[in-house]
This record gives sequence, structure tokens and C-alpha cells, in this order.
Amino acid sequence: MSDEPTFASALVDDPPQPMIGCRGVSKTFPGAGRDFVALDGVDLDIAPDEFITVLGPSGCGKSTLLNLIAGFDLPTAGTVSVAGGPVTGPSPDKGVVFQDFALFPWLTVRKNIAYGLREKRLPKAEIRRIVDDMLDTVGLERVADHYPHQLSGGMKQRVSIARVLAIDPRILLLDEPFGALDEQRRSGLQDELLRIWEQRRKTAVFVTHSVEEAIVLGDRVVVMAAGPGRITAVVDVDLARPRDRTSDEFNALRREVTAHLWS
Repeated sequence: MSDEPTFASALVDDPPQPMIGCRGVSKTFPGAGRDFVALDGVDLDIAPDEFITVLGPSGCGKSTLLNLIAGFDLPTAGTVSVAGGPVTGPSPDKGVVFQDFALFPWLTVRKNIAYGLREKRLPKAEIRRIVDDMLDTVGLERVADHYPHQLSGGMKQRVSIARVLAIDPRILLLDEPFGALDEQRRSGLQDELLRIWEQRRKTAVFVTHSVEEAIVLGDRVVVMAAGPGRITAVVDVDLARPRDRTSDEFNALRREVTAHLWS
């Protein structure tokens, strides 16, 4: 009997291709007299439709890693790939949500959400259909004709998320999007984001300073440390959603992640 692997066994044995892959990723920024190493030797695979949270203190390279995945910057060493292809710059398959909302103040909610669709020169009827769908998804139909200055911080962030989702990216990158909000609004938007993610099933990478937020949202928590920026632990979150922040299991994970954060 032949010892050669069959085609079927090869399919079983070969791991699925990650949606996002980082191999030996380092990033150095030149400085006056001394370069700053923001990231050093980062290896990370993120599966299709996985929700990853990246946790760590200021200066550990969380946002730098997100920017490299987004294509806003390129690594000094190593490779970043999406669906097996190298990331060489920004592209429509990667949508980014920032902490500062980044809305156009002179445009209504509806027109902010439609902005990327108009840039793609879609037909007006198609734009309206997509925008109406996004307004329903994020629950902002009643303020569709309001301007950003008329909205609360939570509403502004929902507009930002809707604007990104409207262009239907494969990957959703979120850089501390709820960091400027109070605890009540933050908790509500975490639940809202998970509801949207479960509907749309995007690969998501969410940067945060909050241990609780990282566990509430993530399938895995990627813990980073500074000096230079590196991954120190990856913790699986084997808890069903929605997650009870007061449960013994949740608090056991909180202690585990916190221990990694300060080790």
C-alpha cells in the first residue's frame, strides 16, 4: 500500500489560510540620535471572521500594528498579508474606525455614510438602498438628516462604523473606538458592535486599553508589552456571547489576562 498522502488527507492536514498574517513584523521609527523600535518580531495569524482584541499599555505598538495591517505604513522587517497577499497600502477590503469619529461636519449622517459609496460611483438607487440598510443596522434612522454636531458621542461612533460597513470590507479594524466614551455608552456600544459583527461576520481587529472590553469582545485576546512592542500572550476566550461580566468564568479570565499584562 502506498505511503503517499492522498489529496483528501492533504486537505485535512493543511491548516486554513489566515485572513491576516504577520510574520516577523518589526517597525522602527527614526529619531533624533536614537531610533524608536515600536514593534519587534510580531507573529500573528487571524482566521476569517475571527474577532481579535489587541490589549496593552500606551507605547506597546497596538496602533502601529493596526496601521501596518491597514496599509497606512509598511513594516521595517517582516511581512503583513491579507488573504495570502502582501499588504502594500490601504485598500477597500480593509475598513478602519478611529477613536475621533473622523466624520465630515458639513455632511448629514446619511451623506457621511454614503461618502465611500459615492467615491465608488455606485448608482444613486444602490447608494440609497445600502445607506438605508446601514441606518437600520446601527439604529440611526431617526437622525439620518442630522449633522455630527447634533449627535452624542455614541451616535457619532455608530455613524463611523456604518460608514465603514457600507463599503463592505472583508476586514474591520478598530483603533480604540470607544475610548472617549463614558462607561455606560461604552458598554452599550460594545453590545451593539457585537450584534453588528454577528450579522455581518467580518474579520475584526479591535485595539483597546481595557481588559474587560478585550474579554467582552474578543474570540482571542492578544496581549502586548512595550520596550519594544511585542506580543507576550494570546488568550482564548471560550465564553458564549453575550458575556456576563460578573460571572466567575469571566473574572477568572480577567485575572489571567491582567497577569499577562503586568508580567
